[in-house]
Amino acid sequence: MRKMIFLGPLYNYVSNMYATRINHFPLIRLSFYAVDKAILYTLFFIILRFIWIKWKHKKTSFAHEFWVTVFAFYVFLLFALTVFRDDYFLWEFKFFFHRPLSDINTVPFVQTFKLLNGKSLVDFFYNLYGNIVWFVPMGIFIPALGKKDRKFFKVVLIGALVSISIEGLQFILNTGVTDIDDVISNTIGAAIGYLIYFVGNWLKNHIKI
Repeated sequence: MRKMIFLGPLYNYVSNMYATRINHFPLIRLSFYAVDKAILYTLFFIILRFIWIKWKHKKTSFAHEFWVTVFAFYVFLLFALTVFRDDYFLWEFKFFFHRPLSDINTVPFVQTFKLLNGKSLVDFFYNLYGNIVWFVPMGIFIPALGKKDRKFFKVVLIGALVSISIEGLQFILNTGVTDIDDVISNTIGAAIGYLIYFVGNWLKNHIKI
């Protein structure tokens, strides 16, 4: 991993304080690196979004654009954590088109529950519940930001397709384990996110405070 553009000083401070105390510190470093990249690409997104709005003379609001930007940051962070881990820019990644399909874990939950026998249960809980939690915002943002995408099954399908794209990119970029468990957990997360959005939207429309 190269030096961080935005969070380098903060990471160095945290590293000096906790690197030898926390067993899973590489995960913390990955998180810092992913956030750093997400900040950079979000800034690019803001510039391009501003140009597009001006060019199209699109009517919008600050609140809407704020949440669109938050969603963009979330998506960039998600892909930085799962796919584009080791390098900073897209053109730096190498493709591995000749990997055998046997590298893909296609049997549900076999690999996940093997983690129960690992040295630490952190890997198990992160792999199972982390993959669910990471896609909850997907299920909330999609219907909240797009009026045409408010149907449950459509939102869940989009979540599943995003997850499949992540697993596919992990496979051809050789940056992670391609596992059916992740797709299942991510899809469940998107479904939970939609239900949270639906309940919140219902309460907003029916309960006057």
